[in-house]
Amino acid sequence: MNTPGTEAVRLVAWVHGHVQGVGFRWWTRSRALELGVAGFAANKPDGRVHVVAEGSESACRSLLELLRGDGAPGRVDLVVDTWEPARGGLHGFRER
Repeated sequence: MNTPGTEAVRLVAWVHGHVQGVGFRWWTRSRALELGVAGFAANKPDGRVHVVAEGSESACRSLLELLRGDGAPGRVDLVVDTWEPARGGLHGFRER
């Protein structure tokens, strides 16, 4: 039986605002590695950053709180998140 918050999940987050060219992907990678989640952060042509993270639910929720928090580089206006079962296959956390 899993402890609540330890089951693996997949967080998909679209970060809107001034989040490109300010170290946001590097910062996200650092926070994700500290939390022990795998995935990536990728710049998109429309100015958003796409974040995919897999790990325990509690770690992914902590990452989401950090993405929405005041400590993120640049200016985060909105984070749109969805949750899925973990798919696996992600190792480490990369900037794309």
